[in-house]
Amino acid sequence: MASENSPLLAYRLLGEEGVAFPANGAGGPGGASARKLSTFLGVVVPTVLSMFSIVVFLRIGFVVGHAGLLQALAMLLVAYFILALTVLSVCAIATNGAVRGGGAYFMISRTLGPEVGGSIGLMFYLANVCGCAVSLLGLVEAVLDVFGADATGSSGLRVLPQGYGWNLLYGSLLLGLVGGVCTLGAGLYARASFLTFLLVSGSLASVLISFVAVGPRDIPLTPQPGPNGSSLPPQVGHFTGFNSSTLKANLGGELGTRVLGTVPSSAGYAKDYTTGAMMTFASVFAVLFNGCTGIMAGANMSGELKDPSRAIPLGTIVAVAYTFFIYILLFFLSSFTCDRTLLQEDYGFFRAISLWPPLVLIGIYATSLSASMSSLIGASRILHALAQDDLFGVILAPAKVVSRGGNPWGAVLYSWGLVQLVLLAGKLNTLAAVVTVFYLVAYAAVDLSCLSLEWASAPNFRPTFSLFSWHTCLLGVASCLLMMFLISPGAAGGSLLLMGLLSALLTARGGPSSWGYVSQALLFHQVRKYLLRLDVRKDHVKFWRPQLLLLVGNPRGALPLLRLANQLKKGGLYVLGHVTLGDLDCLPSDPVQPQYGAWLSLVDRAQVKAFVDLTLSPSVRQGAQHLLRISGLGGMKPNTLVLGFYDDAAPEDHFLTDPAFSEPADGTQEGGSPALSTLFPPPRAPGSPRALSPQDYVATVADALKMNKNVVLARACGALPPERLSRGSGGTSQPHHVDVWPLNLLRPRGGPGYVDVCGLFLLQMATILGMVPAWHSARLRIFLCLGPREAPGAAEGRLRALLSQLRIRAEVQEVVWGEGAGSQEPEEEEEGDFVNGRRGDAEAEALACSANALVRAQQGRGRGGGPGGPEGGDGEQGPSTALTFLYLPRPPADPARYPRYLALLEILSRDLGPTLLIHGVTPVTCTDL
Repeated sequence: MASENSPLLAYRLLGEEGVAFPANGAGGPGGASARKLSTFLGVVVPTVLSMFSIVVFLRIGFVVGHAGLLQALAMLLVAYFILALTVLSVCAIATNGAVRGGGAYFMISRTLGPEVGGSIGLMFYLANVCGCAVSLLGLVEAVLDVFGADATGSSGLRVLPQGYGWNLLYGSLLLGLVGGVCTLGAGLYARASFLTFLLVSGSLASVLISFVAVGPRDIPLTPQPGPNGSSLPPQVGHFTGFNSSTLKANLGGELGTRVLGTVPSSAGYAKDYTTGAMMTFASVFAVLFNGCTGIMAGANMSGELKDPSRAIPLGTIVAVAYTFFIYILLFFLSSFTCDRTLLQEDYGFFRAISLWPPLVLIGIYATSLSASMSSLIGASRILHALAQDDLFGVILAPAKVVSRGGNPWGAVLYSWGLVQLVLLAGKLNTLAAVVTVFYLVAYAAVDLSCLSLEWASAPNFRPTFSLFSWHTCLLGVASCLLMMFLISPGAAGGSLLLMGLLSALLTARGGPSSWGYVSQALLFHQVRKYLLRLDVRKDHVKFWRPQLLLLVGNPRGALPLLRLANQLKKGGLYVLGHVTLGDLDCLPSDPVQPQYGAWLSLVDRAQVKAFVDLTLSPSVRQGAQHLLRISGLGGMKPNTLVLGFYDDAAPEDHFLTDPAFSEPADGTQEGGSPALSTLFPPPRAPGSPRALSPQDYVATVADALKMNKNVVLARACGALPPERLSRGSGGTSQPHHVDVWPLNLLRPRGGPGYVDVCGLFLLQMATILGMVPAWHSARLRIFLCLGPREAPGAAEGRLRALLSQLRIRAEVQEVVWGEGAGSQEPEEEEEGDFVNGRRGDAEAEALACSANALVRAQQGRGRGGGPGGPEGGDGEQGPSTALTFLYLPRPPADPARYPRYLALLEILSRDLGPTLLIHGVTPVTCTDL
């Protein structure tokens, strides 16, 4: 079965007869039969009706009367400019691939991911639900304005009783009509919308003809209430026919006052006679913009369109252009023929100047009815898409139900019930602003989706619609956000807060991962850009940080080391490397690629910040060489190799004891995927063959040093205190010591020669570990060995001065070197020569045993130091040593001495508990600012 991460195109170049491929994502249950709407019926008609709504009949006079023609045209241009920017983004996304049901929600969620897409989709759904209720209540009020009985009782046509209960009844009946049409399917909705479109078009045509055919007349205005309950004198509005003086008076408030000499109160912004509020540019603009936010009505029908990738951009652009032309025409005709008093005091003046007033009423009722139908069916399609994606669980399960023909009648009934609940609230004037803000959030998200795709520069983003750029997308996002706060700052802030809460909920719940996240493409684009700027030639020692390559054979026995390396990286690169033995020439396919999923799951479960790099090689040594050379990218390449210690200890299966890896007994994870424990083999049994010989192990260390890489060998990390490997603070844990021996214990010598590059590297790594919250409470101790001619305190003073310059806080303790101190090696003797034969094996082993005994004697001692320490401590037992840092000698030059070298390291670190043997080859400390 194909999923959303399957290729969009999968076909044979030499196709088989009778094989057809669904176009534009059609297919699936009900897919072929449901997609039957054309561009005109499926996009143009619902978009035109939604963008007209009731504003085209009842708010033209309001906008022109208060703002004047010039400002009204400016408002219209700005409003349509904002909408056009979003339309360009919609067209780009819709022509970039198969568009399924859900419209704007589908576009947003498949680009920005389920968290953002699901939250905005739910808000867009609620906006459509509330929009349907607002349209129905507006229709009820429009009907009662003509047919509602007044306080004196029924008279003439005013026969409909009024009141909250009656209004709710009328709204419910109209909702039943609208819901019935939508429940029966998109086909009936399209026919009903087309009939409504014809009625609205006929009504608008009669209005346009009336402007020309009707002669000048005086129109009595409804008396307005005055102070103390009195009524103001009745006013008369004038329909002048085409008159240049009328046009000049309506150009703008100030200009009209100068031309006609009218009083300021009769020109410019005035009080709204329906609410008593003083109008401003922002309030009038908000009313105009509220009526134009219907550009997604066609996109919401994407699941029923024959060819959504063609119909959505073409139909939306045609609808926007048509409505813009009609609005411009009505603005000009109203300004030429109606004086400011008529425009400001009678928003329904179209009826008064119409050749046949009932036709205007039909247009008003038809636009309201069509807006409610469009909102309800659009809401049902969005809800059905949300339910199919299973983002909100069982709450939306009923919305998954579809008919045999593919009509989501379950989502329609679900939305029908929610609209009925909203109708119970009665007056929804305040909710209208919230609805518009929710629409704008969705529009901004569409612009942001297109902007993200454009910025990501993904090769597969190549829409056939090319009249857009990242500039238009960015301007669209900014414009929508600006309009949100202009219309209602409170609603805008609340909507963004709600979106954040819903996104957090979906993130915690977890969503589908097969949709493809544009955030990953954006991150890739930005990372590549900045990696190119990361110039290794500009590296400086004061900005050095460890970049680790940890070679892991089986992670079951390496979990503590894996977490310890994560603590040592200090914000640097951390790569988990693994070598699979084999020869690609002898294999049918690469066995490494299928393993990446298991290793990435390991990284997630262990909660470490690491990359994974796997390779196939005939030997572990060659594979390690590959990883050391090619791991990382640009200026981010490993500078330190970390290996587990090579000894005979039986590996422990930490998957069985680590709480993060506890899994069900049936070996499956949530969702049915295999458990992590089944993806890695059990640990090696004692005495079983090993993939790496002692010779190759030491050779790997030597190879790393030849490549100028630092080396860390970790022994007995499984004995580390668990609280020190946690992600939290170790402030309440048992006090521990971290011991550092910054000199080669297999080649002790006095004087200041101990402060070499490797010794400073040990100090740096121990200091880095102390910066980790889990190790804050551990005390750092640095041990110095007194040479045969070294005066007590001299070396300690030099080291304390150095530590002060390096800003390292630690205890310094001097210890007397015991057996082997009398050996007199020449100062120029190179490291490792004791292994090559100048010193006998027995003497070298005795030296290693003596060094091991010296380290064990100092472990667990308090601040007073051990016997012979500078303070003459009494040997009281203090906090135990959690981790010991030892100087790792360089391997011998003769490969034949490798096994003996490894045996000496085993003796040196035997029974010391968790130990890191480190050899550093690069300068890592700096005393400069």
